Amino acid sequence: MVVVPVGDEDVVLRPPPPLERGVDTTAAVRDASRFPLSGPALSELATRGGRATIVVEPPALPLPGVALDPRRDALAATIDELVRSGVPDHRQTVLVASGLGRRLGRRELERLLAPPRARAFRGRVLVHDAADPALVPLAESEDGEILVNPALVETDLVVSVSAAETILHGGPATLLGVSDAPTIRRSAGADSLLRPAGAAEWARAVSIESATAARVPLLGISLVLDHPRISGRFRSYPHDERSFEHVLHSPLRRLYSALPGGVRRAALRDQARQLATAAVYAGPPSVAHAEALLRGVELRGARLAEPVDALVAGVPWIGPHVPREPLNPVTAAAVPLGLALRLWRGGFPVRRGGTLVLVHSLVRSFAQGADDPYRTMFAALQRADDHALTRAEEDAATDARALATYRAGRSCHPLLPYADWAGCRPALARLGRVIVAGSRDAAAARAFGFVPSHSLASALEMAHGVAGGRARVGVLLAPPYAPLLVGA
Repeated sequence: MVVVPVGDEDVVLRPPPPLERGVDTTAAVRDASRFPLSGPALSELATRGGRATIVVEPPALPLPGVALDPRRDALAATIDELVRSGVPDHRQTVLVASGLGRRLGRRELERLLAPPRARAFRGRVLVHDAADPALVPLAESEDGEILVNPALVETDLVVSVSAAETILHGGPATLLGVSDAPTIRRSAGADSLLRPAGAAEWARAVSIESATAARVPLLGISLVLDHPRISGRFRSYPHDERSFEHVLHSPLRRLYSALPGGVRRAALRDQARQLATAAVYAGPPSVAHAEALLRGVELRGARLAEPVDALVAGVPWIGPHVPREPLNPVTAAAVPLGLALRLWRGGFPVRRGGTLVLVHSLVRSFAQGADDPYRTMFAALQRADDHALTRAEEDAATDARALATYRAGRSCHPLLPYADWAGCRPALARLGRVIVAGSRDAAAARAFGFVPSHSLASALEMAHGVAGGRARVGVLLAPPYAPLLVGA
């Protein structure tokens, strides 16, 4: 638990309160599929007695997630609507768009639906393999041929079911998540995750959508999710200002902070959280997703009148990918830089040349041991040579041993660490300095070009010095990170 001192001119970027009551996810999906924003309804697209592929993605966002995620109710409702439209469930395929992440195992797949529905489902469940030699050509792009999972085109109907979190999470990006590894890797460096206009990554996902729709009927279902809400005595945290005083003076805070790290993480992981659906839209995936994303940003966004001189960002206890793993140095940097500082509209939240204070120990700990792809990437990064990093990525893309480990579900794709680091570059290009407050591994911080600091107080002193006096500090509450509406 980190307490950040703030002055009168400093800004606490607090998201608005969650909804008092969300919509019924099942009913909203049913209504949206029957009355889409554009194009035919699901019943008109389905072929009676035909086949259908439902593309879903692992619930990586919001971070952290919840045990009872509304997306599984949306998937169940979609299965029921297909049955009602004449496609029995044994003719349905659930295709998990895992992208470059570690392929989901049986335990994670069972969570895609509620237990009774999972036992009753008689269709197929496939987990995408980005290195599968059986991927089929879909379209040509400037960077080469785009390959996709055969289940995406060898069917009579494709339905994508996702939550509109960013331009790379949900909507047409769900279809991008069932393409080949080089195509996914090239789609990692978007400047802002909330601005589809002008983003090459969004254009690539839309091109996959268009190529898919040219072959088979296609419908997208996009959910607008509210902020996760903590259950119990801290239910109003952090949306109510009085909740800060409640947490600050709680006798549990000091006790919690004195516990070993593993016990603290287990307590946070077991903390009950709720997540409501605010709305559901259907139509072509890009259309439904754009509308849902706009609604979600306005619903959950924190407003910032102008960029701050320095931003303090905490880092959660788990990584940004599903299945969840403990943080390593690369993902500890990717969460605030590649996620939090790319959730903006209107302008970057930190003035050019400003400072990010990253609150994390940033120790070298890798979940998969010596063969962890993140360890290999981090070793190349330590050489402080862009050419070495490029060569390491080229070697990783063809590393037979690493690819075999990925295909067996024991690690992520070897290109994922490089995609995570590419997501950090837009923010790093704008920042003047990244200070790691609470650093316990100075060498690891310096490998990224960051400045290690033993405490938050000393990190803030450095931030004031960079600003040439008293820096205007913003405090980004985390997790989950709120969209930042700058200048609004």
